[in-house]
Amino acid sequence: MSLVELIAQADERGLAVSGLACLDRCVPLLGGGDEVLRPLWASLAQAAPAGDWAQRLEQARGTLDAAAGGADEAVTLAHRMLAGAPAERSAAGLREWADECSVAALRIHRLLDGAADDSGLADARRDGRTDGLSPLLAAELRRQLTVLELLAAHGPGGLRGALEVSTEGRRVLRAAVSRRSRRDT
Repeated sequence: MSLVELIAQADERGLAVSGLACLDRCVPLLGGGDEVLRPLWASLAQAAPAGDWAQRLEQARGTLDAAAGGADEAVTLAHRMLAGAPAERSAAGLREWADECSVAALRIHRLLDGAADDSGLADARRDGRTDGLSPLLAAELRRQLTVLELLAAHGPGGLRGALEVSTEGRRVLRAAVSRRSRRDT
């Protein structure tokens, strides 16, 4: 199944996890540490009150806005992902955010890989194929698919696996950011 289809079929929790996982993998661009989004992950794991997500989201925004620096396109896209996170965990708002986060995370990985244009992103998301994509971009597409497939197959039980996929992706992105920084200096 394609990424577009998985997002269209995901439930509220799946959508929240999908968007959060994309944002979590891009946290190194925002200057945040590995644990900054952990409270949001925890609110998805437990039957937290509706306002819990909004409160934890505001805490994360405060931390990441204070830590963030730089103004390149990848950082701007990561900030938009954070700013676009809905305070209310409704399926409609989360679906739009998850879709936007998916596109932004793919663009970020494309930028870090040095690719010049987005011409293959829409097809890759729609077809779920990684042919012709750069290695970093192809790996991000596979991670996004894996997160949604885990949640579709295992429900709340897939959350731990989704977090592990996200953590591994964050390490990869952090290394790519480091390489780019060394290259640009």
